[in-house]
Amino acid sequence: VQLQACGGGLVQAGGSLRLSCARSGRTSNNYATGWFRQAPGKEREFVAAISWNGRMSTYADPVNVRFNIFRENAENMVYLHMSSLKPEDTAVYYCAVDRGLRLKLSHHAHDYDYWGQGTQVTVSS
Repeated sequence: VQLQACGGGLVQAGGSLRLSCARSGRTSNNYATGWFRQAPGKEREFVAAISWNGRMSTYADPVNVRFNIFRENAENMVYLHMSSLKPEDTAVYYCAVDRGLRLKLSHHAHDYDYWGQGTQVTVSS
């Protein structure tokens, strides 16, 4: 599985961005997909995740309500729509795939098996 994240950029506080995660290679859709982010000098942190069929999603508290994760399995794509962006949202954003069979979507990076290269999001104040 190869993942390609894109859509990052520079945006003013209060603005919006939509990140895309394209999946190629073994194109099974039966995997949960998550977004994580890492700011300079900080550990990678969970942002959001969505089940393979899109019926379940979960968000980190700092982004809940402001961010929305959704997927288009026919296009092998997962998206993260980010609105009301804040300077503290500045980070490199990564998408990742979890092949595990879990009752709940994982918030832990170590549960995710494949990672994209990351896309930079910068929010100016």
